[in-house]
Order: sequence, then C-alpha cells, then structure tokens
Amino acid sequence: MKQYFLRTTLAASLAAATALPAVAGSLDTPVADPIPPAAPAPAPVIAQGGEWTGGYAGIQLGYGDVNGTGAADGDDFLYGVHLGYDYDFGTFVLGGEIDYDATDIDLNGAATVDSVARLKLRAGYDFGRTLGYFTAGVAEVDTSLGSESGEFYGIGAVYQISDRYTVGAELLEHNFDDISGTGVDADATTLTLRGSIRF
Repeated sequence: MKQYFLRTTLAASLAAATALPAVAGSLDTPVADPIPPAAPAPAPVIAQGGEWTGGYAGIQLGYGDVNGTGAADGDDFLYGVHLGYDYDFGTFVLGGEIDYDATDIDLNGAATVDSVARLKLRAGYDFGRTLGYFTAGVAEVDTSLGSESGEFYGIGAVYQISDRYTVGAELLEHNFDDISGTGVDADATTLTLRGSIRF
C-alpha cells in the first residue's frame, strides 16, 4: 500500500512538473521582436544664396577725383540716384542699371565737372545676404567745356538689411578722351555709398 501511495505521489508530481511550463508558456525558445531600422540621417544642409531677382532704386553719396590734361585736376563730393534690375540665376547674378551723379568739381579753373550719367551692366556672385559684383559700361560727363561719352569699370558690394532694403558701396574708374573736341582728356575715380529699396 505504501509503495502504491509513493508511486501515485511520484506520478502526480511528475505530471505537475511537466504541465507547469505549459501553463507558464511555450517550451520553444522565445523569438525577439525585430528591431526597427534606424531613421536615416538628415540630408546635409547646403547653403543657398539670397534672393536678388527684382528691381531696385535708391540714392548714393560719395567722392570724385578727376585727373585731367595738364593742371586740370580736382576733387569734390557727388550725390545722385540709381535705378536697376537684377536676375538671380542661383549663385550668379546679372543685372543692369542707370545712375546719375551731380557734382561741382573745379579742375583748377580750367573747367568744372557738373555731372556724370552711367549705363551699367553688372555681374556678381550671390554670397547669401551679400552680393559682390563687377560692373562696366558707358558714361556721359557734363562739364563747362561741354559733354563727352566715355567708358568705366569697377567693383561693388551690396548687403541686404532686409528683404526690401539694401546698403552698399561702389568704386568706379572712368576715362574720357578729348572732351567736347577741346583736347582735354580726363580720368576720374568715384567712390560712393549707396542705399536702395528693392521691389
């Protein structure tokens, strides 16, 4: 009887031990959930230029230095207005401008320079809020001897204070030959500070 009891108890214990994992879960090795792939790294930010396409108008104030034939030299302040249009191709900017400066440069009594008007082509690089450019074109000088056409070239830079307002500076070299048939030649350098409204 004792043996029967022991065998029954042992059999019941084995059955309970075998059933316990089934109650707790499967005997199979658990499979881990797949790890989601890492998010792709963000694309590098490539610096883009500013937006320079559009028209602009403004004023300038500066200084002019004229070296003429013989003693016909002089320098003085000048002031004027400008009107232009730029087209932004991405990093390259191409534009055109007309401007006018009034002055009263006395060339040592030989003559006076009253004004200069320019028709400009300018080409520059878009650095973002700053535009650096080269410019060249045709200029018309008005003097007490008469008027004469010539050429000029130079460099400039413009900075965007806001989408609407810019400030800049421009350095130009001019050449005028035989002003109004008098035999007087003149080279002129102008440096101006400029303020513009873009539209």
